Amino acid sequence: MADNDNKRDIRTLVSQFRTSDHWAVSLARDLLWIVAVVGGIALALFLICGTWPAVVTIESQSMVPHMNVGDLVVVVQKDRYGSFETWVDGKKSGKLMYGEYGDVIIYKPNGLTSIHPIIHRAIQYVDNEPVTEIKGIKLLGNYTPPHAGYITWGDNNPRPDQGLNYPVIGIIEPVKEEWVVGKALFSVPLAGYLPLHIIEVTIVIVGIMVIHELYLRSRQNKMGKQSKKSGKKQR
Repeated sequence: MADNDNKRDIRTLVSQFRTSDHWAVSLARDLLWIVAVVGGIALALFLICGTWPAVVTIESQSMVPHMNVGDLVVVVQKDRYGSFETWVDGKKSGKLMYGEYGDVIIYKPNGLTSIHPIIHRAIQYVDNEPVTEIKGIKLLGNYTPPHAGYITWGDNNPRPDQGLNYPVIGIIEPVKEEWVVGKALFSVPLAGYLPLHIIEVTIVIVGIMVIHELYLRSRQNKMGKQSKKSGKKQR
């Protein structure tokens, strides 16, 4: 009996939540609807792309002119929707991606998850042997990788990532397979400005919803008062 009573109570609460015209309840319903829609889109992107995050935003000019600040990039698993190719592979096959040979990868520098991933082109795969040239350019001094991985290079940068010393990250190492988030499938110009300012956008949307609900509430109260006045006059 107690279980049946609890079920009835829950159904009653759900029904009241769905049908209540109180502005706070109505706002909560709208917020839950937004969360459900966003969650559904995120799940669909994950299933289609096979990786997370499934979209990233270009935040620097390191890939200009092929990718610009504010572009929204759709990220997929490295070997999904076509085989993965480095610059060296692409030069042999003739495959171009974003105006150059080789795929653009999104990777966690030195495996760090506490900072934003880097979006640069995969140039070649190296092992522990000394590297004498990168992207067809002879090196002044041989580079001996600390471990096997990908050499990466921003299209607008004067030199590859590996060997550079970044604050917090340290010296960038060749990208291990497990550090690769995915590859860039396509990008949408300027669409990335929305994720870059998602907190501000969310505040504005919630503010508009609150104002709208308060406006509707005020209008209903005003109409109710007018209706009562009309009823009194008819008497």
